[in-house]
Amino acid sequence: MTERPSGQQHVLRAGDATAVVTEVGGGVRAFTVGDVEVLDGFGEEAMCDGARGQSLLPWPNRVADGQWSWRGRDLQLALTEPPARNAIHGLTRWANWELVELGPGSVHLRFRLHPQPGWPFPLRCDLRYALEARGLTVRTTLTNIGGEDAPVAAGAHPYLSAGGGLVDDCVLTVPAARYLPTDDRGLPLQVLPVEGTESDFRDGRRLAAQELDQSFGDLDPEPVVRLERPDGETVELWAGEGYRWLEVFTGDTLAPERRRRGLGVEPMTAPPNALATGTDLVVLAPGEQLDLAWGVRLSS
Repeated sequence: MTERPSGQQHVLRAGDATAVVTEVGGGVRAFTVGDVEVLDGFGEEAMCDGARGQSLLPWPNRVADGQWSWRGRDLQLALTEPPARNAIHGLTRWANWELVELGPGSVHLRFRLHPQPGWPFPLRCDLRYALEARGLTVRTTLTNIGGEDAPVAAGAHPYLSAGGGLVDDCVLTVPAARYLPTDDRGLPLQVLPVEGTESDFRDGRRLAAQELDQSFGDLDPEPVVRLERPDGETVELWAGEGYRWLEVFTGDTLAPERRRRGLGVEPMTAPPNALATGTDLVVLAPGEQLDLAWGVRLSS
């Protein structure tokens, strides 16, 4: 039997909802409710593209030149976004995640991240997916299994489906008072208020041709991002305590057939380049863990 590009497929069912979680990256490949596509995923015989559905551990987004320092040590990560000279989206996206437990509507996966060039901290990473009739919850736990303090951040990269059309025709709501413009390498500049700018989506508005690949901060408590689609469905992404930032990506740099078909909405505990700047990093003492939860649902 030919191996699938994303490895073993863990199929979850609850009522007429179905989600597929993959061995490679521990990501969510698909989520549907009946015949409604909630997430814009990828095919069973395809390799994951655009980081869709992947968890971003132990940091989300970019690290400029892959360079950062920790308590007097200068560290160099592999440049996984070579054209922009960045390290991007962590170290677990292409790893095989061990199956711990599988039930009809839930799955628990685990990966042990060992020290490597640019990352000297051993971590145990756990992902728990739970499917309900109209929603999928993802719980992430990072545990420091080393003998020294470890700085960590976490994120995830689902794409909310536009319902078969383009995001241009969707109404987007993002409950954020500030945004973080970036340069041509995707690296952050100065945090600015959204008031009076094209980045103000607090009251919801049609995306039209606007291109987005930027972070939003100063979020509402328990923020919920809404994507109202022309087919009459609304997809929501919620982020639990600890997620202080949201990246929103309209997919304009993807392959032509994939562009603007889904909206990347990425809950993140820290902004881009956080390993280098230290902004919102969580420092785990030996044995300490970070517990997080986010989810996506089809609004009733």
